[in-house]
Amino acid sequence: MRLKEILLFVILALQLSLQTNYEIIKMISDFVVRLQGPIRVNAFICWRRENKIQLWKEFSLNNVACDMGNTHNNITHYFPPEHQLFLLDMNCNGSYDILEQGEQMNLFNQPFRWIILGPISYENLKRYYFRTDSQIFFVEKEEKNGDYFYRIKALYKLSADSSEFIENDLAEWNSKRGFQKYNELSFSRNRTDLKGINLNISYVVTNEDTYNHLEDFRNTHIDPLSKLNWLIIKNLLVILNATSTPLFVTTWGYMDSNTSKFTGMIGDLQSDNAEIGGTALFFTIDRIDVIEYIAPSAPTYMKFIFKAPPLSYVSNVFTLPFDTDVWYSCFALVPLIFVTIYIIVKWEWKDPIFKEEIQETNSNSIVPLRPGLIDVLVMQLGAITQQGAESEPKSNAGRIATIFAFIAFMFLYTSYSANIVAILQSTTESIKTLEDLLNSRISLGVEDIVYAHYYFKTAKEPTRKAIYEQKIAPKGQKPNFMTMQEGIGRVQKGFFAFHVEVSSGYKMIGGTFQESEKCSLKEIVFINLVEPWVSIKKRSAYKEIIKVG
Repeated sequence: MRLKEILLFVILALQLSLQTNYEIIKMISDFVVRLQGPIRVNAFICWRRENKIQLWKEFSLNNVACDMGNTHNNITHYFPPEHQLFLLDMNCNGSYDILEQGEQMNLFNQPFRWIILGPISYENLKRYYFRTDSQIFFVEKEEKNGDYFYRIKALYKLSADSSEFIENDLAEWNSKRGFQKYNELSFSRNRTDLKGINLNISYVVTNEDTYNHLEDFRNTHIDPLSKLNWLIIKNLLVILNATSTPLFVTTWGYMDSNTSKFTGMIGDLQSDNAEIGGTALFFTIDRIDVIEYIAPSAPTYMKFIFKAPPLSYVSNVFTLPFDTDVWYSCFALVPLIFVTIYIIVKWEWKDPIFKEEIQETNSNSIVPLRPGLIDVLVMQLGAITQQGAESEPKSNAGRIATIFAFIAFMFLYTSYSANIVAILQSTTESIKTLEDLLNSRISLGVEDIVYAHYYFKTAKEPTRKAIYEQKIAPKGQKPNFMTMQEGIGRVQKGFFAFHVEVSSGYKMIGGTFQESEKCSLKEIVFINLVEPWVSIKKRSAYKEIIKVG
């Protein structure tokens, strides 16, 4: 009788164990499916063989790849990182060894994911840094109103030196109804409260006066990106419930070829002295390896600004009133009229009737035009210059030719005079490219700011390099780097192009130029760059929440 009772107890215990294992397997499978995306599970468990097979089958039904291991194995599969999910049973011996490997290999960072089964010992987990952007899911079995269910929550720390974990309660699952509650983990929704932690923020300040006007909107054309981002980041810190320590440097930062270390703001981010780059900066290849760009700040462009020179500076204005075909027509019209009038006058003096009539009226009217080349030429010059002539043909044919000549030359004279007046007041449109600027007689200057020195000195494209070597910094002469006030002043005088940040340059132009002077301003781009972006240090734990904020 006692033997039967013992056997019955063992059978019930096995059934309960199998039921419990099936529940865990089903719960894990359902949760992995909810996580979405391509997933490869690396399981570190000490389960019986049949349970591992059952887990593998569940994953296979949902098209999830799985590698079965135990807690005595080393972590070897972690590429591609966005596909990896580590499953760990804390009831197994050696489970903390797996956590140690994860800590050393930075596998608690984004985008790796973990599902950890079993009771949570906060005391034992204190030494691990689950970052703000981590996806570490803990699963515990709990009881409520006589029903057992599995609670899924995510743990994280605000900083590496913090001993306190913060929980995100995400889901509840039971074997009868599946997920009774499920909240997808969202960093922007669940983890934007940084509870007043301090973030170091590095700003670039090129003018000492900027320190006094970061928030009063004065001299906004001086260090505009730093002043704009100061206000943007101030609002961001309110959203994140964080504080900041500003660090001020004089340059964005450039790499030392010997040490591969950057100076300035980028150096602060590279050395972990700062979490956020407070001044937006441009994309360059060498910076991508040491910082991360997260969001554009404000469109800003650097260009050469100059007053278009008058047409007389680049062209012979006296030939511009008419195009080539009109000039050819004019040159053909003059000899045509000359020959026509000469033939008519020649005929008048040879015809006996006309010759006698001319002699009779000679004393009572205008002197008749004589049939000489010089006489006809003088008469035609009088028509061209609109001065008239002292002699003219007497026949009807001659008078018609004379009237036609005077009317034709009058229209040409009027058209030419009107066009030449407009042209003398016009500016040239021929300077449109950097090559045009290089070949013109316009002098060039550049605003004396750190990044301008860098981009001009490192220019490799032939035209840009020639502009720097021939017009900006000729050998043996002082480079034409100058203050904005000096550069804009020389632009106003004319025949000078100044390279400046456009918004700052036009603010000064608006206060110094006459309206008529502004109409002739032209721009040419020298540096082809994407608009500046705000940056943070590489692999920052706060990247996602800062990007959304």
